[in-house]
Amino acid sequence: MFDDPLLLARVQFALTAGVHYLFVALTLGLAPFILFGQLGATLRRDEARMRAVRFWGGLYVVNYAMGVLSGLVMELQLALNWSGLSDMFGYAFGAPLAVETMGAFFVESTFLGLWIFGWDRMGRWAHLACFAVVTATAYLSAYWVLVANGFLRYPVGLRMEDGVAHVADPAALMANPSTLLAFGHIGFSALLVGSSVVIAVSAYHLARRHDPDRMFGRGIRWGTAVFSLALFPTVTAGGAQFALYDRTPPASGLTYGPAEIAAIEAGGRAPGVFDAVGDTLMMGSWGLMSLIAPVLLGVWLLRRLDRWRGVLWPLVVLPFLPFGASVGGWLLRETQRQPWAVEDLLTTADAMTDMTPAMAAVSFTLFTLAFAVLATATYVLLVRYARLGPEGGPLAPARTGGSDSGRAAANPPVHTF
Repeated sequence: MFDDPLLLARVQFALTAGVHYLFVALTLGLAPFILFGQLGATLRRDEARMRAVRFWGGLYVVNYAMGVLSGLVMELQLALNWSGLSDMFGYAFGAPLAVETMGAFFVESTFLGLWIFGWDRMGRWAHLACFAVVTATAYLSAYWVLVANGFLRYPVGLRMEDGVAHVADPAALMANPSTLLAFGHIGFSALLVGSSVVIAVSAYHLARRHDPDRMFGRGIRWGTAVFSLALFPTVTAGGAQFALYDRTPPASGLTYGPAEIAAIEAGGRAPGVFDAVGDTLMMGSWGLMSLIAPVLLGVWLLRRLDRWRGVLWPLVVLPFLPFGASVGGWLLRETQRQPWAVEDLLTTADAMTDMTPAMAAVSFTLFTLAFAVLATATYVLLVRYARLGPEGGPLAPARTGGSDSGRAAANPPVHTF
């Protein structure tokens, strides 16, 4: 393995992109819970529900911060290891990523900052509107990333000039069926991830008979409803993507002739270890979740979901299933494209930067260690704040000493709920 730079680069990208996607999926999955939770608290002027929003929002902020760091590291290794891809398809592949960064991510980060530091400093509707923008731009950001990824799987809307691809039809690029199918699949699967985390954290506290303001009772009920409703649409949208695997992309033939394409595919389409790992993770996780969802609904209907410890403790590890299915599905989607980096246009070997085995080994080691540290730190922080509950979260109201009048003078409220 360590004497094959291409294999090292592929494994490195699989690890870094897979870990980064875990942060992305939880961000997309938690955002709607927080948004609609805050909407309900705002409409009811309910302080108890707003404390729940602070708690779940604290987990969101920790995950978001680590997701930003992992995204920066991943883009750095993409530029270092895959310069052949950017040399030929930088204008087409890089354009959606640039729009994502400038038009979605910066807006999302700005309004998230306003939301974090705007507690008790702005009107309740303005504060809610900030997180509405955060949620919308989070999904918009995911869409633009999938525009770039969909282009790799099913290249459309481009022309070649002097060996360099340029966008000829932006509408075709944005309406790429590979992008739209993947976006639907990612949207539903992210709800699975987010709801499973809400269920797991709620189950942990309910099993310990800790349910301040009944927030965890509400959390496990809403989490179960979303988890059950999102499961089968996720499978349906994911399965629909396989229809593209046997279709020839519209841009096929711009760089290789039909005979060359057939020869390249004949030598590189054999299933490998990544296919096996992806298929096992995805199918095994889906199978278990398909069994768990009816049980959860049955216990919920019996009104015992927040009381039976025999059900609650196993639910603490539920998030490992949708996380595993997400990573497995991504591996399967990407390996199905091999030996192409851009389907029928650029091979993976040609997309890679020219590196010696030693250079590839150093890159693999450094980036793998960086992502291991980020993933471990995120897991530790999320578990720590989840166990502390609403009293110890990152967005929990600050505890101050002194009289009530002293506290009011130090932190004058702009609005109450």
